[in-house]
Amino acid sequence: MKIAFVGKGGSGKTTLSSLFVRRLAAAGRPVLAVDADINQHLGTALGLAEAQAEALPSMGAHLPQLKEYLRGDNPRIPDAASMIKTTPPGRGSRLLRVVEDNPIYELCARPLPIEHPVGAVEPRIMVTGAFTEEDLGVACYHSKVGAVELFLNHLVDGPEEYVVVDMTAGADAFASGLFTRFDLTFLVSEPTRKGVSVYRQYREYAADFEVALAVVGNKLQGSEGGGAPTDADSEDMAFLREQVGSSLLTGFGLSEWVRRLEQGREPAFAELAEREPENARALDALLTAADAAYGRRDWRRYTEQMVRIHLRNAAAWGNDRAGDDLSAQIDPEFVLGETPAESPAGTSAGNPADATGAARAEAAPVDGEHAMASAGVN
Repeated sequence: MKIAFVGKGGSGKTTLSSLFVRRLAAAGRPVLAVDADINQHLGTALGLAEAQAEALPSMGAHLPQLKEYLRGDNPRIPDAASMIKTTPPGRGSRLLRVVEDNPIYELCARPLPIEHPVGAVEPRIMVTGAFTEEDLGVACYHSKVGAVELFLNHLVDGPEEYVVVDMTAGADAFASGLFTRFDLTFLVSEPTRKGVSVYRQYREYAADFEVALAVVGNKLQGSEGGGAPTDADSEDMAFLREQVGSSLLTGFGLSEWVRRLEQGREPAFAELAEREPENARALDALLTAADAAYGRRDWRRYTEQMVRIHLRNAAAWGNDRAGDDLSAQIDPEFVLGETPAESPAGTSAGNPADATGAARAEAAPVDGEHAMASAGVN
């Protein structure tokens, strides 16, 4: 599943996304963490030293290689330079899996030093990269985030495989189509009016795109009468429920375990459940919600959204930059998916790999004009 963490700056979304990654890794689930925030802190939150985090290769810096690899031999894309961040896959494109080795992971992914069972798939991290000196004053951060969008557009992820993305703060995520690329978005909110205002803004912007959104309360404090801060009747939880209603999934209280983690002491993950069972249950609730999102997955709608976003970007700036009509990059007979009935993409669908071991996308048995018509294209 593709999972995003969003929220107001300072809400703790990076902390909670890192805890969720740790929860997945500790359970032996294959997980790829992606730092797509302009403030790159996910690596250190996941146990990397500052120098190690700073040395992580930037996806944005490897965008040309990413494009060249993903286009494969797609006849609609003559060269990597004609691809933009929203270019969708089609027949001949190379597709990616969470659990595999490929040149993109070799370039951009690095292992994480977090707890996971012996023999389990090693958790990995990828980062968009921070601003460089050459970027200052001339580059937009969304040019880096575009690498993540292109990556997710070509990713075929299956059940109990997870990509967890720490997004930019606030509603800034809507400056690209990245917000549509997830099975579930966790919005982290402190029990304050400012925290809730980001939820309302996010909900409004996402309404036309059927974004699945769940609110996670954070930094909750206990009521004067005692009890855990995440109890349903605590004052902070009651405030959030009044403000966001049924969108409230769970809450995470102020944590001594997290404080020790942020001080660089790396406490054992098992201690969280031992010392703060209510916070451990909150992480379990996130995992349950993420797994349930898989049952609601609609690959056709996912592909149609991809087409819709691509057409908007092409019309707004892509066609002018490329000097061509980028709507021609859309393959109307292709639907991304896991199974042959959706799209025979990936080795799990039985397709032969090319010489590099990459899965090639082929045509799906669907109505050829459906995706483009749904996006308003004749």
